[in-house]
Amino acid sequence: MNDHPSEQPERKTPLPPWLRVRYTGGKERLEMRKLLQRVKLHTVCESAKCPNLCECWQRRTATFMILGNNCTRNCKFCAVDHGQPTPVDPAEPAHVADAVAALQLRYAVITCVTRDDLPDGGAAQMAATVSAIRTRCPETKVEVLCSDYQEQSAAIDSVLAAGPVVFGHNLETVVRLTPLIRSHADYQRSLRVLRHAAKHAPAGTLVKSGLMLGLGETAAEIKQALADLRAAGVVMVTMGQYLQPTKNNWPVAQVITPDEFKQWADIAEHEFGFQKAVCGPLVRSSYLAEEAFNG
Repeated sequence: MNDHPSEQPERKTPLPPWLRVRYTGGKERLEMRKLLQRVKLHTVCESAKCPNLCECWQRRTATFMILGNNCTRNCKFCAVDHGQPTPVDPAEPAHVADAVAALQLRYAVITCVTRDDLPDGGAAQMAATVSAIRTRCPETKVEVLCSDYQEQSAAIDSVLAAGPVVFGHNLETVVRLTPLIRSHADYQRSLRVLRHAAKHAPAGTLVKSGLMLGLGETAAEIKQALADLRAAGVVMVTMGQYLQPTKNNWPVAQVITPDEFKQWADIAEHEFGFQKAVCGPLVRSSYLAEEAFNG
């Protein structure tokens, strides 16, 4: 655990064996890609260059990304395209529900690009997507990973009212690095979004957040972030290794070992009282989300 802060790293850190992912699941990958193309959907798996794509697509699971493939923000850790967003597709919620039905998913994860161009930040589309899945596939549990919606209470409430079993919004990094890493985002605003969700969520809805490690944070700063998340009412947390998706993104500052991630899981659950902490080198917000929800 690093106890010394650093400025932006100057060179790319070589990746150890536990971060090298095998290319597998060719047939399943092609089938999944054809399905997604047929229903005109994006996944964060491809758009964010997730290292778990092969594994998840081989298991026929995916995190659906709604509201297009262009984000109005340009965070330094993210590989999702930044630029002029596409018009909202009114058929998108039904398309997602079709894909969930075709895949016979018991658990679906829906995320989105940030849409600061929309008055509600895209909350209505998220709520409609959750509702469409619940109508088409009533036995399927739905987890959402939302943007901050510019901290609009009505927007957050509309997503909660649609009935996701998990409401997620990622803090991403520690307070010191937030203005350097996150575009047009604010550490305290994210905490207020999570606090509002925890206070107003229907019974049974869990509030979740995630942190990336290896951006240059210290152990003390990670602990402060965990304390802030618990104080906001977050009960589930994910922690994974930051990997530089392209040469234009923020370089990796530290490589966290698997043993260190086990330590962080123990600290999160036993020192800070999270119900569930999913921590590991390749852990991402939605990785094995169903298993995390079921404990």
